Amino acid sequence: MLSGVSAVSLKKDGYRPRLIDDKVARHLKIFGAVSIEGPKWCGKTWTGLNHANSVTYMTERSQRDLAKIDPKYIFLADRPQLIDEWQIVPGIWDAVRHECDSSREKGKFILTGSTSLDSSSSDEIYHSGTGRISTIRMHTMSLYESGDSTGEASISDMLRGELNEGYTGKVGLDKLAHLIVRGGWPENIDMESADIGIIPKSYIDAIVTKDMHEGQARKRNPNKMRMLIRSLSRNETTLAGDATLVRDIEEYENEEQLIRSRATIAEYLGVLDSLYITANQAAYSLNYRSSSRIGKTAKRHLVDPSLCCASLDLTTDKLLHDHETFGLLFEALVERDLRIYADYLGGCLYHFRDNSSGDEVDSIIEFSDGSYAAFEIKLSDEGIADAVSGLSKFYTNVKRKPVFMCVVAGHCEAVIKDPETGVFIVPATSLKP
Repeated sequence: MLSGVSAVSLKKDGYRPRLIDDKVARHLKIFGAVSIEGPKWCGKTWTGLNHANSVTYMTERSQRDLAKIDPKYIFLADRPQLIDEWQIVPGIWDAVRHECDSSREKGKFILTGSTSLDSSSSDEIYHSGTGRISTIRMHTMSLYESGDSTGEASISDMLRGELNEGYTGKVGLDKLAHLIVRGGWPENIDMESADIGIIPKSYIDAIVTKDMHEGQARKRNPNKMRMLIRSLSRNETTLAGDATLVRDIEEYENEEQLIRSRATIAEYLGVLDSLYITANQAAYSLNYRSSSRIGKTAKRHLVDPSLCCASLDLTTDKLLHDHETFGLLFEALVERDLRIYADYLGGCLYHFRDNSSGDEVDSIIEFSDGSYAAFEIKLSDEGIADAVSGLSKFYTNVKRKPVFMCVVAGHCEAVIKDPETGVFIVPATSLKP
């Protein structure tokens, strides 16, 4: 084995603890290796370093060349060893899996990757790693992780019916707009207000000029990809289908051209999926009185609402003067956080819609035991009464009742439990898992 970067602790100065840290630590005690996947710049490497005793970067040519000869040449004695951007040399996966098979020792490796493999590269992997390698999905930072949520409204407390009511403090609309434009990118958290849009815009530029070609068999049209990201941004938090995206991007004169356009859009969406840029919210299936009419369409999301702002050239001031767009992107912000909190709690995030009556629930978290909670999301306090009414109607129609219901609001100053319906009303900036 060759020497690499080793240390008793590789934790970076200024590292902000992430909710995923608990899961990584736990899985390192259960599996031989842990693979952390997610979009670039979301903090995977720093989180991996927080748990590692040595590190090898595949972005370094010397290490990459050694790994291509034989991945075992880069294995270090100090474990867990972080192998950053492992997918650059796909053979590393099987070598790690084989090393995990060599003994029952746990926590040997941490793999981080920001691009999933295409079909040609995945041919170099002969084993899924089941039972040896645990795969964990990482997102950008939630408001609780970035220090922008007080954590006074805990989903776990709501599950137990123990949420304490009380004043949490006033958060202005300008602050909420700032949080949306800034996003959850670790390097952007402490950025000056005037500069918070630079990193997300740079991210979009990197996708269309470089990242979308990595690991792909052929080059794609940067302008068309930029248009697709813009269309996805325009349709953020909606149930827009691929046909809507085609109309935004492609021109066609007959059915044959339409079919080709749909295939192109599907291919480009696949590229964004491989870069972990999309995080769509699946429809929830449950025992509803009008179950035959339940919608199946996923709700569109980019992984962070700041990318929507970057793509649409939205600033804090522009959001404040466009209440409709502000509301949609606030919903995206909250659903980003709910996805992170659901994952931390061992659950999954969905949405619900009855196509006939129009009844809908913005977000549903289903927990590992099959129970679930229903959430409505409102930017201003003026919509809270309608949200409570909508949740109450849902509760009446559904046969299997949610364990709790909650309205997550933007312009709200207190944690409240509605005395008539039992619905919790909480500010987004007070939420935590």
